[in-house]
Amino acid sequence: MAAVLVEDLCMTYRAPIRESGWKATLGSVFHRRFRDVAAIRDVSFALRRGEVVGFIGPNGAGKTTTMKILSGLLHATSGHVQVLDYSPWQRRADFLRRIAFIRGSQPVGGSQELTVLDSLQYQRLLYEVPAAEYRRNLEELTDLLELDDLLHRQLRALSLGEKMRAGLALALLYRPEVMFLDEPTLGLDVSGATSIRRFVAEYAEQTGATVLLTSHYMADVASLCPRLVLIDKGNVQYDGRLDELAARLSPYKLVRLTAPHADEARLRAAGELIEASNGTWVLRVPREDVARTTAQLLTDLDVADLAVEEPPLEVVIDRAYREGVG
Repeated sequence: MAAVLVEDLCMTYRAPIRESGWKATLGSVFHRRFRDVAAIRDVSFALRRGEVVGFIGPNGAGKTTTMKILSGLLHATSGHVQVLDYSPWQRRADFLRRIAFIRGSQPVGGSQELTVLDSLQYQRLLYEVPAAEYRRNLEELTDLLELDDLLHRQLRALSLGEKMRAGLALALLYRPEVMFLDEPTLGLDVSGATSIRRFVAEYAEQTGATVLLTSHYMADVASLCPRLVLIDKGNVQYDGRLDELAARLSPYKLVRLTAPHADEARLRAAGELIEASNGTWVLRVPREDVARTTAQLLTDLDVADLAVEEPPLEVVIDRAYREGVG
């Protein structure tokens, strides 16, 4: 049974319109004009229990709007949505205890004067977490998220990365079954982003939680999400495996080899040479020719190392945005 079910989801806003100039400004006081803006159009997808799915698209595609609807913060214009068999917009207490919506732009809400530990204790009362379970969960989260040095510090004194770790602890203290993560590594350094990715992967694996993640950092998607739902201009453009999307949009692979004494002319005959530096060469080779080409290179050249790579995910996704999936 699906943990998240979305069918023919639509969301339309009424946006005020006004011409420039003081006359138009004055006239708008008495006669306001509006236009309908479709943020989401007929979006449909389903998430199985335990899936970790990337929900990606360019700015303004409708990702955050969809997540707000799924978490009950917005009521859709039309369509059908179920999360754990609940209608999210009803915001029932038993539903809210089973989901978490975490935004990288604002990972921790509430009073910023509280310490992290005070906030966690308040969260325990709010979500009615039994004392024994609270102590067990707090100990585990403190260890996984490295919170020891943060527990007695005020929220306002934390860096963005520290706030993200604290926000995850607050959201996961009551062990939600579904997590909506909106840009969870936004603004974090390499170490902080890696830590968050590792934690999300471990949490999903250990608890069987369903995760829908949106991010502009393709490293988040590549490391966490075998499946992608790609949305653009309010419509789902692709729903399937990440590797299948790469194969569809990139008809080539990269062959990276270390061969200090290789003849450049021979390499150019094997594929499109796109990089050469200190005896390391990178060729762009059609997918159907990779096996033949690598075998020939290993036979003809003194190769110290050879690797076959997919093109960078950023390149694949950029092409999907610009040209469509097809």
